[in-house]
Parts: sequence; structure tokens; C-alpha cells
Amino acid sequence: MPTNIFVSYPTSDLKRATAFYTALGATINPVLTDDNATCFVWDDNISTMVLKREFFASMTEKQIGDQKTAATFQIAFTRDSREEVDKTIEAGLAVGGREPGPAQDYGFMYTRDIEDLDGNTLAFIYSAPQAVEQAPETAQAQA
Repeated sequence: MPTNIFVSYPTSDLKRATAFYTALGATINPVLTDDNATCFVWDDNISTMVLKREFFASMTEKQIGDQKTAATFQIAFTRDSREEVDKTIEAGLAVGGREPGPAQDYGFMYTRDIEDLDGNTLAFIYSAPQAVEQAPETAQAQA
């Protein structure tokens, strides 16, 4: 059985978060979605759970950080082309996301980050096929 990955994090506005993540291309798993949380499916094995802050806080004894002032996590998703990376970021910007810095182009790899409406950072990455098969130094020399 494959490993499934669920990344959970808090939001101050579940409705806005739902609009943001569906704009990025995630689909909603209705079985794991309710008034406290939305489960976004990225592929067969990877989902993110965005939970209302109060609900998220009920799952831990730790203080919930402020994602606008402190990095709490970063999740990265691959895309099949540079154009798909750009398209995804542009869709997120159109619904209120913020790009915290310029695109990073390493020749063999292209990446852009976007912050959701709560300040959580997501990266979208395209790696040239040879970069996946070879060491990055070799792929970069060939790019």
C-alpha cells in the first residue's frame, strides 16, 4: 500500500482558503470536509487539510504560530512545465495570494513561491527530466 501524505495547517478564513486552493488546481475531498476543515486533493497520495484556527488548536497543546510573521512550513508541488508553474502562481495571485519573491531559475529547475491568504508558503517547481535522473550539478551544466 502506498503512503498517503496529509499536510494540515490553520486558516483564519476557511471559505477564502477553499477558493484559493481550488484556484490553484486542488480538488476537494467531500468525505474529509466539513464546517471546520477542507481537504484538498493534489493527487492520489497527497492531500492538504486547511483547518479553522480554533479547530487546529484543539489538536495540539502547542501555541499556533502566526503564519504572516513566522514561517511554519513550506510544501512544494511539482508541475510538468515552467508554463504550468507560472499558470498556477498566476491563478493564486488572481484570488488574493502573494508572491513573496521573484521566480528562481536554476536552469535545470524553475520554482516560484506563493503565500496563501493566511501567509502559508507553497512552492511550485518544474525540474527538467534530466535533473530528476542525474545529479543537479550535472543537469545544471547541461542546461
